[in-house]
Amino acid sequence: MPRRYYAARAILAVLFLCTAFVGGQTKAQPSPEIIARGKALTEAADCASCHTADPSKPFAGGKRIDTPFGAIYSPNLTPDRDTGLGGWSDDDFYRALHEGIAPNGLRYYPAFPYPNFTRITRDDVLAIRAYLATLTPFRNTRPPPELRWPLNHRVVMRAWDWLFFRPRTFVPKPDKSAEWNRGAYLVRGAAHCGACHTPKNLFGANKRGRAYGGAPVAGWFAPRLDGAERGGLKSWSVDDITEYLQSGRNGRSHADGLMAEVVVNSTSKMSDADVHAMAVYLKDLRARAPEPVVAPPPPTQMADGQKIYRGACIACHEMDGSGAPRIYPPLPGNANLQSADPSSTLRIILDGAETVTTPRAPNSGSMPAYSEKLSDQEIADVATYIRNSWGNASPAVTPAQVAKARKQQ
Repeated sequence: MPRRYYAARAILAVLFLCTAFVGGQTKAQPSPEIIARGKALTEAADCASCHTADPSKPFAGGKRIDTPFGAIYSPNLTPDRDTGLGGWSDDDFYRALHEGIAPNGLRYYPAFPYPNFTRITRDDVLAIRAYLATLTPFRNTRPPPELRWPLNHRVVMRAWDWLFFRPRTFVPKPDKSAEWNRGAYLVRGAAHCGACHTPKNLFGANKRGRAYGGAPVAGWFAPRLDGAERGGLKSWSVDDITEYLQSGRNGRSHADGLMAEVVVNSTSKMSDADVHAMAVYLKDLRARAPEPVVAPPPPTQMADGQKIYRGACIACHEMDGSGAPRIYPPLPGNANLQSADPSSTLRIILDGAETVTTPRAPNSGSMPAYSEKLSDQEIADVATYIRNSWGNASPAVTPAQVAKARKQQ
């Protein structure tokens, strides 16, 4: 046969082998180190709290999340191909966290904190994806959103993003320490602290210039994380903040409500170095907005509140409010107690409380509920008393505020 024929056959054979080799290649599997980093970031982001409705199906989504605009249901983060992330590419996942856009091009609602997650680096986003891919896949189709018009049309989110959102990756500040920058990266990014602790405008976006200034959330008040003297972290040390995030309590306060869930599912699982870095960053936040000027409460309300306190609270919190630190929180100088918004204080009085338990702080204490034992006026009086005794100063509580809190039970 002609030499040209054999040459052509040889070329075709080489091309076939090359094609077979390339086609047979599989994507390199993430290393154990990358998966471990992704797990740590997933815990820092507290993904389990929002994406687990059924504890037997972790991360399978379907949990109802109430917002001022209606309810949404969290998506499935497990690697199920039909209802979860199994069919997503790396680019799909990165675009979701960085731009707030789903693989089908629809915009997410900011109840999914992509305005915070946008700061996470691509490498870290893909590490999170690598960890989620190791989870047990569960098939779970979530209900559709239950939002009011016009937000029930996702196209509206194009305008929201145009007004209030710009994709950006965290850029370290060269004049700050590596630890400060690590803390800023976590607080502003994965841990998305501002999603709850920053006040929102009428459209549900962060108010400009009010970062970490405290905000109402699901019947509670997420307190200020800035350096405000009474309701913020000015009196807390870096060690105080670290202990609180790791154990859910310190010598000044206890975590309750949604924050207790954050501690159990997120911050108590983070590394010592990362939690300390977050504390360093938070302690450095200056107060951007002044605290309200507080007028002394009516003397009669203080006297009535003191009577109730002596009858119902003194056994655990002591006459001087000192309590039993890390079991029954002290009341003097308590930043949560002195928040301008009394919602969290009222929730605890109405519903009672259970000290959050973590591996670092397994012992617990409890407080009974007083919703059936005290009237709106009595709860307003005792709340006003503890918010304005022992050097505390906060606006007086009204029966109308208590009645509103009751409706949110």
